[in-house]
Amino acid sequence: MVSRSFPQLLTCFNRTAVGSAGCRRFSITPPGRATPQSNTAVERVTSPWTLMAAVCLQRLPVITADCSPIEQRFKQMMQQMELEKSLLSDHELRLMEDAERMSRKQGNEYDSDEEEGHGDQAIMLAQDLEDTWEQRFKSFQPAPRVRADLDKDLTSVQRCLADSLVLLAEQQVGAEKLWLLPQAAWQEGETLRQTAERALCSVTAAGFKATFLGNAPCGVYKYKLPKAARTESSVGTKVFFFKAILADSAPGTAPNTALLWVKKSELQKYLKPAYMMKVDRCILSL
Repeated sequence: MVSRSFPQLLTCFNRTAVGSAGCRRFSITPPGRATPQSNTAVERVTSPWTLMAAVCLQRLPVITADCSPIEQRFKQMMQQMELEKSLLSDHELRLMEDAERMSRKQGNEYDSDEEEGHGDQAIMLAQDLEDTWEQRFKSFQPAPRVRADLDKDLTSVQRCLADSLVLLAEQQVGAEKLWLLPQAAWQEGETLRQTAERALCSVTAAGFKATFLGNAPCGVYKYKLPKAARTESSVGTKVFFFKAILADSAPGTAPNTALLWVKKSELQKYLKPAYMMKVDRCILSL
């Protein structure tokens, strides 16, 4: 086997293939040997679109929603069917046994030997237990399902516990302030999800803990700048949406910006139609 030096190999590669019409010549540049093009600074191609990431943060329902009329009728029907087909529970059997023993005790068929196992200990009847439970039930005060004063407070995360809420933040866009999903501009070196996490922390002062649903965006909203403000390097903005679920509703500090917790039916009051159409697709219907 004949070994060849690197210059000899270059000579072989630079030769045109014999007998092949139309063959193209190619060459290999050895390391450390610069070509005329390598001395020219290569300009990085930048996108004319500004990239941003936004968070569609939802607070899921805390309590069950009220039943509709047809759901209420179906519930009553199923309860009646379950009652008719069910067997007697241990407590119901004990009630029947106590009633039978009391009837024998009041009649002539009563035998005192039946109580020998209990001794002098007083017998707690099933009916006595029911009376005790009834008293406890009357003293129990459940929390109200509807709190009119709190439901009107759009800044409270505890409003409308039976509905799903979406977080909106007031942000400066150009010369006006708009209600938008929490968003931030993408920075070089970070992923879009990291940008979305930073956007959420910036508006809530790290007070809300959220669970992000995936690393890929669930939607995008694109808009162009006015013609007078457009340049070759800046045409418009692309906003990528990420879904997130509220995990902890106890804010650590006061929010940095004005925040609102709104229902899906209330979004049209605060969002522009084109923006709302994109956001509506990212909201979980639960």
